[in-house]
Amino acid sequence: MSNTMLNQDGLKQEGNKSKNEGFTLERVAELAEILAARVESAIGEIERLNGQTQMIAINARIEASRAGMAGKAFSVVAEQMNDLSGKIGVVSKKMRHESRDSIDELGNLIKTQATNVRGTRLSDIALTNIDLIDRSLYERSCDVRWWAIDGSIVNALTSQAPEAREMASRRLGIILNSYTVYFDLVLCDLDGNIIANGRQDLYRSVGMNAKNNLWFESAMKTSSGKEFGFQTVSKCPLVNNEHTLVFSCTIRKDGDQNGSIIGVLGAIFRWEDLAQKIVKGIPISDEERNRTRVCIVDNSGLLLADSQDHVLGERVEFLAKNDLFSQIKGFTITQYKGDDCCIAHAFSQGYETYSSKWHSLIIQRLER
Repeated sequence: MSNTMLNQDGLKQEGNKSKNEGFTLERVAELAEILAARVESAIGEIERLNGQTQMIAINARIEASRAGMAGKAFSVVAEQMNDLSGKIGVVSKKMRHESRDSIDELGNLIKTQATNVRGTRLSDIALTNIDLIDRSLYERSCDVRWWAIDGSIVNALTSQAPEAREMASRRLGIILNSYTVYFDLVLCDLDGNIIANGRQDLYRSVGMNAKNNLWFESAMKTSSGKEFGFQTVSKCPLVNNEHTLVFSCTIRKDGDQNGSIIGVLGAIFRWEDLAQKIVKGIPISDEERNRTRVCIVDNSGLLLADSQDHVLGERVEFLAKNDLFSQIKGFTITQYKGDDCCIAHAFSQGYETYSSKWHSLIIQRLER
């Protein structure tokens, strides 16, 4: 654990260091082990000195015996020394046994508590991460459904006039100027042909076809304009293969959410601008950050967001993953890539009508 103190805003405290600044339960466990070693050493020294006392008592008895009557009084002292030495031996053995058991129990309790504190704290952060993502994506699902009833967008599909399509592109551009969380907005006809987009200066998607894209297909399967389609994290060719999420909604005749489908609107979201900032910005010290990986994964463990920048590049695998993923929130201590790690987890609980159904993970290598 780091010696850096954080204030309530997660910022480094400046000024004089407190005596308790480096306090952690792990440090307490370490001190318990040091105490156990020192007690054992002290008992060993007592036993060594007691052995010397016994030898002196034996020699004294021998000399007293040689002295006959003159050494009788000294023989009594020697007997007392021998008796006292025996009692000291009994006490030292009892002390070793009882102190070792007590200190071992104390150390184990502290280690268990430290593990629980670490796991609970990290799983709380994991839950906050997925909650922030779900809340933001809920807003995205609302955005696309709202824009799909815009008059200029409906008109571009109804009239099919070049002027109407140009007007739709301008309108989409105006929306994008206010909603900078999107790469682009694209308007498709029933065949998936893109007839307008909001950032024509950056993305030449007009004329391309999106019929086989999941976001288009899922929108076409919705029963009304109150529902939305979705495509999970992927590299989107419409915006130069950036990592995106795409929310979509059917456009219906006369802008009526229950009318017949005349097209689809796709909102291409800047996924990494949200997710990577969340996984890289958790409130932990620099020392912890150096041994911590923060990620968002799907049910298979595929990385959707990753503090180590391997988005879509690998799957997270570890023993007991399925058991951990079955919990809403929790943690486990297990091996990950050859290291003992605390792996904290939280499952998406959703926000309002939206749930990503993803898993939030924090993998922290344990200090040796």
